[in-house]
Amino acid sequence: MSTIRLGDIAPNFTAQSTEGEINFHEWLGDRWAILFSHPADYTPVCTTELGAVAKYKAEFDKRNVKVVALSVDGLDSHKEWIKDINETQNTTVNFPIIADEDRKVAMLYDMIHPNADNQLTVRSVFVIGSDKKVKLTITYPASTGRNFDELLRVIDSLQLTAYYKVATPANWNNGDDCVIVPAVSNEEIPAMFPKGHTEVKPYLRMTPQPNLD
Repeated sequence: MSTIRLGDIAPNFTAQSTEGEINFHEWLGDRWAILFSHPADYTPVCTTELGAVAKYKAEFDKRNVKVVALSVDGLDSHKEWIKDINETQNTTVNFPIIADEDRKVAMLYDMIHPNADNQLTVRSVFVIGSDKKVKLTITYPASTGRNFDELLRVIDSLQLTAYYKVATPANWNNGDDCVIVPAVSNEEIPAMFPKGHTEVKPYLRMTPQPNLD
């Protein structure tokens, strides 16, 4: 079992899903991705989560993000569960769910945590960039539903900071001011950040979000 760290290339795999066979790196292409696992089909919290993800499809598409779910149950189970998700969450599941019955993907991504359960995957989230590198990992307890607004917020930050020399402060949301990274000298700021900046402290310099008009 491997440990996935930030900056690692997301391990590739081939697996069956509700939308056919997936070679993960080919499926990803040049887009971003969220890979998230759930312990088993027909679990109540995950039923609400998969319904929420389906409703967020347009938001993920705007950010060039593909979504794929996984559990150790089989395809037939997944397909029947999708009917329940669609019915109870008033939506249509519009992303693949991987059937990882041999736990191959779960082991690649360290989704089996023996202190939680020897057989079932924990509820992990991996955000993977278009360079196929892991940008974020979060593991949730079974009792706490995932916050997909927060995942969108993180993706906005990751995509912004990948192209501009800024970081995002506490509780930042898309459109808020950003922090100029320390590697940028004061002399470089006018050319790089023409909207101006505010120096709170020499190490804390704020500027309007650079990729907005």
